[in-house]
Amino acid sequence: MSLPDTNTLLLFMTAALALNVTPGPDMLYVVARSVGDGRAAGVISSLGIAAGSIVHTLAVALGLAGLLRAVPIAFEIVKWVGAGYLIWLGVRALRGRAGPADQVAVTPASMRAVFAQGMLTNLLNPKVALFFLAFLPQFVDPERGPVALQIISLGLLFNTSGTLVNVLVAVLASGAGAWSRRRFGESVMLRRVTGVLFIGLGVRLALLERR
Repeated sequence: MSLPDTNTLLLFMTAALALNVTPGPDMLYVVARSVGDGRAAGVISSLGIAAGSIVHTLAVALGLAGLLRAVPIAFEIVKWVGAGYLIWLGVRALRGRAGPADQVAVTPASMRAVFAQGMLTNLLNPKVALFFLAFLPQFVDPERGPVALQIISLGLLFNTSGTLVNVLVAVLASGAGAWSRRRFGESVMLRRVTGVLFIGLGVRLALLERR
């Protein structure tokens, strides 16, 4: 894989893990499936979400790489839009709590349907694509190889971390019942930590200069 230097990679993995353990629509879907249909359904839903993330990663990698090659000023545009989006997410996380839009309701389904619904939950969430577009490029160094390969590598690492977290959530939630849904949906401290992290990443991206 084409990866950044050790220090940048360590920062990326730390941020990725912190973000992956923060409750969102994907995690709440896993909790809902695990509570309603059991551990296997929770794990399968995690794999469906992972499949959706792979599609998002490829779309960002191929689209962004082509844009940066064709339009030199695109780097600055992506940088400032991404920085603004991350800071906005951070402020929103600090000020808000889980609301009705974050709740996930599911009905019993086959394992194939559970996988498909998990994938669609991820694919049809435009915030995921925007987040990948804002988050991944700031860890890319054009001098270390093709931009697309770096983004794909980072996206796979982020996805692996997220899938492991979701599988763990599925195992825990399947045995904890409705308490899990309340606990994962109301983790205010995690939201605040993530808010600060988003703002810090946004500022870092804003200060980033093209080499």
